[in-house]
Amino acid sequence: MLPHREGHRGDRIGWLRAAVLGANDGLISTSSLVVGVAAAEPNRAAVLLAAVAGLTAGALSMAAGEYVSVSSQADTEHADLARERGELAAAPDAERAELAGIYRTRGLSPELAAEVAAQLMAHDALGAHARDELGIQDLTRARPIQAGLASAASFVAGAAPPTLLAALLPTGMLSGGVVAVTLILLLVLGGVAGRLGGAAWLRGALRVAFWGAVAMGGTAAVGRLFGAAV
Repeated sequence: MLPHREGHRGDRIGWLRAAVLGANDGLISTSSLVVGVAAAEPNRAAVLLAAVAGLTAGALSMAAGEYVSVSSQADTEHADLARERGELAAAPDAERAELAGIYRTRGLSPELAAEVAAQLMAHDALGAHARDELGIQDLTRARPIQAGLASAASFVAGAAPPTLLAALLPTGMLSGGVVAVTLILLLVLGGVAGRLGGAAWLRGALRVAFWGAVAMGGTAAVGRLFGAAV
């Protein structure tokens, strides 16, 4: 008989957060940059330079920020595991009693809790304490390099459409075309992210598109204001 395997949304949390954040940021920030620069200086070379610079700087910034952030989480996990490993070596009986106490609070009888703690510690003492005492599980472990690469790649994927539009659209259609395409992509991205996370797709789509429209409107206003002043 084949083992039963269930697909849960929790196993997506590590990459989903970084991917959605990166794509969102890449699409909104680069589109806003294109629209803002186009409002100030409707020159293709200037707009395209701003888009490419924004894509490059944003991808590197996202990768570095995510790597540093997740590395801090990983450092905390390693320190907690090292401390737990030392406690298990110094006082295994006390650690067994502590684990049994956790299981009693979850509803097991004292006898069963003691038996479960003894068997789990005999199998993998550190793993049992990491999971049930510290809340550290393999699916949610910090992976800095994976998170950094996912953020950078997703930022580039999000920033690519407005950058390509800046290179291909006629100057007169640039702002309107970028805004329209960006809003459509934000609706799709928000809907997909909502579905993957288990939420209603419409709510996810609308909230992402709304804040994207606010960002583009704000940068367009700034670009027009300062462009006119110059």
